[in-house]
Parts: sequence; structure tokens; C-alpha cells
Amino acid sequence: MTAISRFPVMQRAKGEAAVGLACSDGRVRLQDLRQTGSAKAILPQVGVVPEVVFLNTSGGLTSDDRLRYALMLEGGVAVATTQTAERAYRADGASAQMNVALTVGPGGWLDWLPQETILFDGARLDRRTRIDLGEGAGCLALEAVVLGRAAMGETVGRVAFRDRREIWRDGKPLSVEPLGLGDAALQAGGAGLGGARAFATIVMLGERLGDGLAGLRAVLDEPGVNAAASAFDGKLVVRMTAADGWPLRRQIVRALAVLRSGRPLPRVWQM
Repeated sequence: MTAISRFPVMQRAKGEAAVGLACSDGRVRLQDLRQTGSAKAILPQVGVVPEVVFLNTSGGLTSDDRLRYALMLEGGVAVATTQTAERAYRADGASAQMNVALTVGPGGWLDWLPQETILFDGARLDRRTRIDLGEGAGCLALEAVVLGRAAMGETVGRVAFRDRREIWRDGKPLSVEPLGLGDAALQAGGAGLGGARAFATIVMLGERLGDGLAGLRAVLDEPGVNAAASAFDGKLVVRMTAADGWPLRRQIVRALAVLRSGRPLPRVWQM
């Protein structure tokens, strides 16, 4: 007699979406598009600068899900984002795995502007984001995390979130930001998040970034948000914490307006 497990085997979500863009005759055009499983990429026609919108059709990440987004930009300027907030739900088994690999060829520029990652109680997520820059290339990279949905009365007391963000050029690291967020950090008071339920980092790498630092600092005054910015040697960093995701998003939008010289956000961003 074959033994029947008391616990059903849950289907896991797996997906990969990879986009290749190349600049020719002054225009950035699609060169390659591959997508499998729950990961998709769409390229809406919204303006002169092309946008790539990644999405996860599974609706969120949980135990042992695997998701990968990749973009290769060979010259020119492009924007990449996500269709909506990525949600990490309670995981009773292995952590969900997410990998983002972005490559910007010589002289190119990429704005990587994903929407928030929402961590629900009991979430387990390991994520790695790597941006490789060619000679003379630059990028603007955002990462925002929200702990649960305050408007729904949710609280997050258990979480296992490991996040590593790297930006490289010619085999040398320009920015490496590892983050480990666990149960102890949630309860560490001022030594951890200090009661904040949402936090974000913006990193911008390019030439003469310090020139606009005063203008940027002037808009880091959104009520309910603590924020600061610094710039040195072609690298600008903005860090923010807030009691909720909504004021954090408002502050992010105001900061990006300065850093992007007033260019509109991707259309999928809803305010």
C-alpha cells in the first residue's frame, strides 16, 4: 500500500523575464524578449524614453518560489519598473528567492524604479539585485520596503528578509548594500528600525551628482518621514524611514522628481 502524505504538495511559482534593448540611430529598440512561468515583461509605448515593466502573475511570493528579472541595455536611456508592489507572504518552508540582474552598456543610463516590496507577517524572502555598468554608464536605483499594511490593521512580528544590492563597474564594486531583517531587528527599538514600518534607499551613480544636492535636501521634508541625502565622488545616496508606506511613497516621488529633473514617473506608478 502506498502511503499518502497528510500534507499536500503545494505548487511553487517559478518565472524568469529577460529583456534586451539596444540603441541604434538615436533610438532604443527591443532586441530580445524571453519570459517563462509567472514572470512577464511588457513595454508600453508611453514616450521617447522606453519603459520596461516587469510583473509577477502569481500574485506574490511564498515558500520556495523563484523569480528572476533581467535587463540588458546596450546604450541609450531606459526606465525599468514593476507593475505593482511585490508581496512576500507567510512562508512555512524555504525562503522565496528573487534575483534581479541589470546590465547597462557603455554610455547608457538606466532608471530602476521598482514599486514597494511588502513583507507580510511570517514572510521569508532572499533577494539579490545586481547592476553592472559599462564605461561612462550610470543609473538611478530605488528600493522600498513596507512591513504589512497599516491601513488594514496588520502587524509584522516575524520576518526573515535578506536583501543584497550591488552596483559594479569594470569588475569593481561601486555600491554594496547587504540587509538582514529578522525578528530581533523588528524588536530592537532605536537600534533597528526605531518603530518605522517602511524604509527606502535611492542610489544614483554618475558624474557631478553633488551639484543638485541642495535642491534634493530641500524636498526631504515630507511629514511623517525621516530622510537624509549625501553625495561624494559620483555617488548620491538617499535614505528614508516612515511610520507607513503612504508618506514614504510621497517622499520618494518628490525626491525622484528632483533627481530625474521633473520627468514623469512610469505610468504604472499610481498616486
